[in-house]
Amino acid sequence: MDDVVSIPRTRGAVCGVLLILLGLWGGLAPFIGPYIHFGFTPDKAWAYTTGRLYLSAIPGAAALVGGLMVLITRSRAFGISGGVLGALAGVWFIVGDGFVTAVLKNASVNVGAPLQSASLTATLQDYLERAALFFGVGALIVFVAALAIGRFSMLAAKDIEEEADAYSYANQQQSFPTPTGAYRTTTGQFPSVQETTTAQYAPPPPES
Repeated sequence: MDDVVSIPRTRGAVCGVLLILLGLWGGLAPFIGPYIHFGFTPDKAWAYTTGRLYLSAIPGAAALVGGLMVLITRSRAFGISGGVLGALAGVWFIVGDGFVTAVLKNASVNVGAPLQSASLTATLQDYLERAALFFGVGALIVFVAALAIGRFSMLAAKDIEEEADAYSYANQQQSFPTPTGAYRTTTGQFPSVQETTTAQYAPPPPES
């Protein structure tokens, strides 16, 4: 039996769908947030900035691709790879802005200034915007990706049993091949019951 046991596609279905949805949200929310005056500058929907590209769109796309890998695969290695890709995307949502600013010293790539509305205080809205668009969605992506990795790493007893049954059946087929020439008549067909009975109980020919 192979060391790598195939698994049903349903194993990663829920995690895959969640990663896809979270990736779409993380990648697109900064571009559509200005419609409701929620997010970061520029206060214009679908406006391109390097910050929105590198800190939102790219990690969102990575989470989406990781979710697709988790959703469609029956391979443990491929599913775990999708989970790892999703987890890396989630980590980047959390630390990306600080890493670029503090470590890479690149001030041109930033999330922008938080947008303000009259209904919320500046501090509260800043926190909600960062939670919804960066560290909050990143934490959810990391959690779901880790759950997917755990599910693909788990070797369920049902998986082993199904693989063992398939392996045993294949060995039986190889041990008992279908006869090709035995028990065939001159016509190439198996003798009928009547012919067998007649040949078995026919009286001996008279002696001359």
